[in-house]
Amino acid sequence: MSTISYEDFESVDIRVGQIIDVQDFPEARKPAYKLTIDFGEEIGVKKSSAQLPTNYNRDELKGKQVLAVVNFAPRQIGPFMSEVLTLGIPDGKGECMLITTDKDVPLGGKLY
Repeated sequence: MSTISYEDFESVDIRVGQIIDVQDFPEARKPAYKLTIDFGEEIGVKKSSAQLPTNYNRDELKGKQVLAVVNFAPRQIGPFMSEVLTLGIPDGKGECMLITTDKDVPLGGKLY
């Protein structure tokens, strides 16, 4: 494992947002959703694609607070432009489990 400086860590802008819309993404290579996430006044509403259908249905995602990297360059995923990287970790089968908050926190809060 390589090490990074604290300054390197600070350059990654990880914020909390709330999923406000979830759409199927049938064009994705692996099962995925198109997410619309509200990061509050400072950052606004951003779009992301995430491989979540194995562990989450659309209804349980709506309203969930998640963590995402908001300062990556946008990435084209098929016909969809993903503006942020929604963060997750693999479950026992290698499928994505979201990194979420256990209580509601103000939108746009920065991870430190």
